[in-house]
Amino acid sequence: MLPIMLQLYNVRNELAQDFDGTLAQVAGIGYKYVELALAASFNKTSSQFKASLDKAGLTAVSAHVPYQDMVADPEKVITFHLEIGCKFIVIPFLAQEDRSTGSNYEQVKQNIAKLGETVAVLGGTLLYHNHEFEFEDYKGKYALDDLYDSIPAKLLQTEIDVCWAKVGGVDPADYIRKYKGRAPVVHLKDFDSSQGGTLKADYDLIGEAKKARQSGAFPFRAVGCGIQDIPNILKAAADAGSQWLVVEQDLPTPGKTPIECAKDSLNYLNALK
Repeated sequence: MLPIMLQLYNVRNELAQDFDGTLAQVAGIGYKYVELALAASFNKTSSQFKASLDKAGLTAVSAHVPYQDMVADPEKVITFHLEIGCKFIVIPFLAQEDRSTGSNYEQVKQNIAKLGETVAVLGGTLLYHNHEFEFEDYKGKYALDDLYDSIPAKLLQTEIDVCWAKVGGVDPADYIRKYKGRAPVVHLKDFDSSQGGTLKADYDLIGEAKKARQSGAFPFRAVGCGIQDIPNILKAAADAGSQWLVVEQDLPTPGKTPIECAKDSLNYLNALK
């Protein structure tokens, strides 16, 4: 089993209320590694942030860093996260106008390549984390493939989110294998389906997923508690040469807390070892 991080986006509300206490809870349920999200929003210096992680016995390996923040001040924003200890800097999301269907897309690709150069010079690796919208057609291929085809692997690696890959219409395991040697971090995310436990790989469901997310009703589940073939995904990650797995559950399972869900995910993965 590859080492496992918890994406701290899972416990974003808890961190806002009790930062150090929540980190202690994360460590207490068995996590040793974390992926940061919205790190700059906690109004801590990089040394203060790292001190809190050290106190809890946690190590930050990667960080989701807003694309627009990095473009506005690349060295400052990237250095902040590298100083906390993150090896991987991840573009987590693109606004509507920056996607393949927007007016800025070609410039965005150039900007991402430049960011990849900056991250590399500073000692890290730039990754891109997908949602479902990158699986729309762009000039005869998925937009996500176009992004990776347009930017050299030395400047941009993948962080494939298996939930949104599935919703986007591809088999997550096959897609991870497609990027063998370029997939250092894999996002494990599970979900249930309102259609009898299956989700058809039809593009019209992408819009339904967006509506469900906006309403807070998308059925996220702990890893192993949904419809994903997690054992096959884990095998694909190993086949692809991946180095890290990340547990992410955007919203908790009804009736459970984010910490309880994070524990359920880790317990399931540990049982597979």
